[in-house]
Amino acid sequence: QVQLVESGGGLVQAGGSLRLSCAASGSISSLNTMYWYRQAPGKQRDLVGFLTNGSNTRYVDSVKGRFTISVNNAENTVYLQMNRLSPEDTGIYYCNLEDWGHGARKEYWGRGTQVTVSS
Repeated sequence: QVQLVESGGGLVQAGGSLRLSCAASGSISSLNTMYWYRQAPGKQRDLVGFLTNGSNTRYVDSVKGRFTISVNNAENTVYLQMNRLSPEDTGIYYCNLEDWGHGARKEYWGRGTQVTVSS
């Protein structure tokens, strides 16, 4: 069974930076995509960006140029570096793994980590 654990959230002032981590444990195939989502208070969970095929990244427009997704394969950890944070980035950040090993799609979620950006 795959488990995802996010960490690194906290309170930061506008303009500051945080780096979130998503540590994965269990059996994960090489055919996977790791997504980062966030959910602001009272709003739906929205995609922030993703890492696929181990190196290709995509981001939503609102975070392009500010957020960067990277991976440490040796530690099975994916990172979300967040710079120039604004209050609009406040929310719970979740990592989500989509795994296509053995031709079957499996999906896993972490429990999230809270990010609060003060103005």
